[in-house]
Amino acid sequence: MRQIILDTETTGLDPRQGHRVIEIAAVEMLNRRLTDNHFHRYLNPDRDIEEGAMQVHGITREFLQDKPRFPDIAQEFIEFVQGAELIIHNAPFDTSFLNMELALHGLHELQSFSGEVIDTLIMARSLHPGQRNSLDALCKRYGVDNSTRTLHGALLDCELLAQVYLSMTRGQESLVMETSVASAGAASAASARTRQRPILAAVSVEEHAAHLDLLEQIDRECGGTCLWKH
Repeated sequence: MRQIILDTETTGLDPRQGHRVIEIAAVEMLNRRLTDNHFHRYLNPDRDIEEGAMQVHGITREFLQDKPRFPDIAQEFIEFVQGAELIIHNAPFDTSFLNMELALHGLHELQSFSGEVIDTLIMARSLHPGQRNSLDALCKRYGVDNSTRTLHGALLDCELLAQVYLSMTRGQESLVMETSVASAGAASAASARTRQRPILAAVSVEEHAAHLDLLEQIDRECGGTCLWKH
């Protein structure tokens, strides 16, 4: 299975207010193994970046002045995610921005050329209700080293999310495996019990005679009611 861990950084929080994507990262995973194949681009938004957003990701408009615009990289991006299952933390945020960018240039929505979208925030809330489920909180919970994450960055966040996702889903696989092993063990034990047979030990003539004498003695003492003799 081909999966793509996807993340974006933006000029603000709402694409309906004209905010734009300024960074896209996508990391490839094949059969639950990260490959060296990834897509990463900074984009010139042709607009200012909100102060609050800049404090989160640290990307300035000056840094983006010589970067390509979304139409310049759109086809390359589409080809990279084509047909793949997408893994995104808080998926509605990223997909709404990407769909806005695609629509501005007459292109179909993201889900029309990608596969299913898995929202790891929804997954985390289901696994850990009532707890903090930000990417940082999940890294701490699953022992993923995020010490280099002083600011949000799409590529680093993709790499961290990939490890978190594997940890979250590996637990489910372990549970299935443990259940299967336990069932197999129980079946093996039941089979072993079914196969057990009493062990018969051979006795000598002298031992047999002594046993009969003992039964006669017990029978006399209990007035002829010894069940073992009958």
